[in-house]
Amino acid sequence: MAGNAAHRPAAAPAGRRWGRGLLASELGVLFRRRRTWAMLCALAAIPILIAVAVRVSSAVPPGRGPAFLDRISQNGLFVGVTAMLVSVPLFLPLTVGVVAGDTVAGEAGMGTLRYLLVGPAGRVRLLLVKYAGAVAFAITAPLVVALVGAGIGAVLFPVGPVTLLSGDSIGAAEALLRLLLIASYLAVSLMGLSAIGLFMSTLTDVPVGAMAATVVLSVVSQVLDALPQLEWLHPWLFTHYWLDFADLLRQPIAWDSFGTNLVLQGGYVAVFGALAYGRFITKDVLS
Repeated sequence: MAGNAAHRPAAAPAGRRWGRGLLASELGVLFRRRRTWAMLCALAAIPILIAVAVRVSSAVPPGRGPAFLDRISQNGLFVGVTAMLVSVPLFLPLTVGVVAGDTVAGEAGMGTLRYLLVGPAGRVRLLLVKYAGAVAFAITAPLVVALVGAGIGAVLFPVGPVTLLSGDSIGAAEALLRLLLIASYLAVSLMGLSAIGLFMSTLTDVPVGAMAATVVLSVVSQVLDALPQLEWLHPWLFTHYWLDFADLLRQPIAWDSFGTNLVLQGGYVAVFGALAYGRFITKDVLS
């Protein structure tokens, strides 16, 4: 009894070390995959294509195309804003859905899930690590679009003070900070989708099925959000506030939409995280 008690305090630190190592391994595997880099390169191509198209074309008439497109030729920093706006409905959810849908189902499909559960991390910690990996990609994806957009915009167009939606003017350095804030807003927006993808990934051993279901749900949510007959439902849809980052382009910044979106995504993380937990702790990994 005494010998067993003496070893118990070391169990928790060993589990934490295993968890940290598992997280580092998860992030390493994720960002070493060719698929991950292919998706990030595809996202990076969006601002490049937008910038080149505006550069080689005549002046864009106001009100034509995506928001801020007509401002790109005047200030290259708007390439990043326009690219993120274009990426939100499909490209960002598609890439995040692929990563989130592969979290558990990918390991189950390859037969490695049972070996991961042999260690002291346990199912709950493994699930948290998998979600952390999906969130890391959800943070990286919009950041890549923003930074590549700012970079190619600075190369092809003049960069200077930016006129905000409120009519105020800010310097280029502060405008770049606003660009990063928009990327952070989109990262928060994608956390709910990541939790949905994690849950879908616990339901199957076929990662493609979980990926497809996650992406389809994001499309369905956006379709429902576009129907005025379902206006009562709109505030509860996880995609409802995805495009409400315009408040970050005002002076002073209005944080209401950011806070509301954060609360909504937190609710989805809590609900679908609990569903994923309930499914994963009862999942037969030996079948």
